[in-house]
Formats: sequence, structure tokens, C-alpha cells
Amino acid sequence: MIGRIESYDSESQIGAIKSEGKNYEFHIDDWNPENKPEIGKKVDFLPEEDGTATSIDIASSYIHNLKPVKNHYIAGILGIFFGFIGLHRIYLGFYPIAIAQIFISFVLGFQYGFMWGIIEGVLIISKLINKDAKGRPLK
Repeated sequence: MIGRIESYDSESQIGAIKSEGKNYEFHIDDWNPENKPEIGKKVDFLPEEDGTATSIDIASSYIHNLKPVKNHYIAGILGIFFGFIGLHRIYLGFYPIAIAQIFISFVLGFQYGFMWGIIEGVLIISKLINKDAKGRPLK
């Protein structure tokens, strides 16, 4: 998981990483790089169920070199025609949003799911939505 170092205390050797709106505590023993943790640095880590982070590495070295994998035209067309079941979001790796779209379509009515899918499909084709769930740009 990718996150950002929010705090680090060199005396206690404990810090916090924020990712997807959650905070994960870490100890220097779980820190892999030779440099000490710096506030604001992007890191890659394994989140644990108890709210801690382990296997922490600096993430900036590969975040800047992300290569496009998914095509924005395919995602947009999937959104326009199958957005009511979140197929474009599944293609892009946004599984929780896809489940929400399926829920909206079946519970509130297909017209809401169709509208949501068409709007997102157009946004994807026009490149206003331009990244997949891993933060990679779309082709």
C-alpha cells in the first residue's frame, strides 16, 4: 500500500503513515531504507489489521516511473455501456466503487446506475478521470 509519512519521533523511534484516510503506526524496526524516516515522504508498506505498518520502503523511486497499463477508451466505453454494474471500475481496479454502483443500480433503480456509468464513461474518455486504482496513468 502507498502512503505518506505523517510524523516520526526519533527518540521513541515511532512514526505514523497516512494512507487512504487511515493512519498506520510504525516502529523503526519495520523501516527498510538506510535513511531515517522523513515527514512527507511517500512510502510503500504492508498494512496490518492492528493498525500498524510493516515492511516499509521509500516509494518515490517507482511512483514517478509508473507506466500506463489500462486504456482510457476501453474504460470509458465500459462505463457508458456497462457502468450500471461498475464494469469500468472493475477494469480500473476500483472494486469498492464498483460494488457501490451495483448496489445503487439494483436497490435504487437502474436509471441511477446508468446515469452514473455514462457520466464516468465520458469523464474517462475526456481524460478527466485519468488514473487506475494503483495510481498509474491511463493509456
